[in-house]
Amino acid sequence: MVTDAGQRGPSSPPGRARPSTLDRFFKLSERGTSVRTEVVAGLSMFLAAAYVVVVVPGMLADAGVPRAAATTGVIVTVVLATLFMGLYANLPFVLAPGLGGVALVAVTLIQHDQVPYPVAMGMVFWSGVAFLALTLLGVRQLVTRVIPDSVRLSIGAAIGLYIAMLGFRSAGLIEFGPKGMKLGDLGSHSAWLAIGGLVVVTALASRKVPGALLITMVALTVVAIPLDVAKVPDSLFELPAGLGPVGFEVDILGALKPDYLPYLFALFAAEFFSTTGVVLAVGERVGLANDKGEIPNVNKPFLVDSVSVIGGSAIGGPSVTTYLESAAGSDSGGRTGLTSVVTGGLFAVLLLLTPLATMIPQAVTAPVLVFIGLGMLAGLRKVDMSDPTDAIPAALVVACTLFWGNFGTGIAAGLTAYVLIKAVAGRFKEIHLGMWVMLPFLLYFFYNSVH
Repeated sequence: MVTDAGQRGPSSPPGRARPSTLDRFFKLSERGTSVRTEVVAGLSMFLAAAYVVVVVPGMLADAGVPRAAATTGVIVTVVLATLFMGLYANLPFVLAPGLGGVALVAVTLIQHDQVPYPVAMGMVFWSGVAFLALTLLGVRQLVTRVIPDSVRLSIGAAIGLYIAMLGFRSAGLIEFGPKGMKLGDLGSHSAWLAIGGLVVVTALASRKVPGALLITMVALTVVAIPLDVAKVPDSLFELPAGLGPVGFEVDILGALKPDYLPYLFALFAAEFFSTTGVVLAVGERVGLANDKGEIPNVNKPFLVDSVSVIGGSAIGGPSVTTYLESAAGSDSGGRTGLTSVVTGGLFAVLLLLTPLATMIPQAVTAPVLVFIGLGMLAGLRKVDMSDPTDAIPAALVVACTLFWGNFGTGIAAGLTAYVLIKAVAGRFKEIHLGMWVMLPFLLYFFYNSVH
């Protein structure tokens, strides 16, 4: 027997020390990693994803949610969800509210359609329940087979373009008036900060600088202070604000109003496909995928995601999803959940630094939104643009989401067009049976979204 200090007992094989508790729990040796490597990977993943504690609360604050409470809610959500992923699924992933889901809640629902905050969070709750049900029933693959690839790939692009537009708006680069969208005041300090920030973050990202988004926000904030765009708080360290108006404000029954079904579908689609894509991509990067590209026990991370969506709705962290920034951890050698535990612990420290997060202005977060949003357009490269029966439905998802400001309408328009176009073209074999079943439902979505 061997103690964790490495002293070999009488029952241990000669010359072999018993693995430490951390090694046994996280299977470090089995996955070819070490505590030191996992700690470095956790730090890398934290630096890559730390921007969410500024950007997401800022988006919620624009919708009237108190920023201090929103910041606390987002950080607590990230900490609990990421620790859950590390300790239960033993995977190096970081989880946080997805920008697409947050945009839908904060902008489309609360600001545009005047949906009360508790009702909006109720929709998030039910989208998580749907995700959890699919995970427990083991029918996740059914959804991925029913939704055509061209439309699935365009969902991320539509969300990305919408997020980029929010960045342009928050920086004052565009304005909305009676005649629609127009060019904003490019001579303002906010506009120049946003433009300069976009150049800097793109340059840093192209050089693969760790924490490029965080570095850019810190640098821009320093520049914004003398320009009177940002103000230094009285105290940099203080106990976190309470959840207050965002804590357990969930109207579960109110969210089931029939008119809200398009939004429920949009929230679910954004979370489902984002999580599926990131988990499979990063899992393969970590080396967990088998010869068929499948990840063993893949339901574990999906279970974590779905439960986190439900829990996040209760504490002010809407639409939790696995972040693509998890790749920063895997690229640094992270192979186990210990990476996630380190990342979650570092986010917990931020609870004492919320004044720093709340001082960062919109002009600083705007270039981050634009950079992330435009980067999400990359998914369109995989759509066969030479085939109009695939290209047009995909383009409609993007166009309708942007022009009508509604993810549900965009997705419904794309799916409906796909069925009708393929049918008229005589390519019935390319239409999954499930799409025919969904068609009346999609038409209902479309009708209720535009009326």
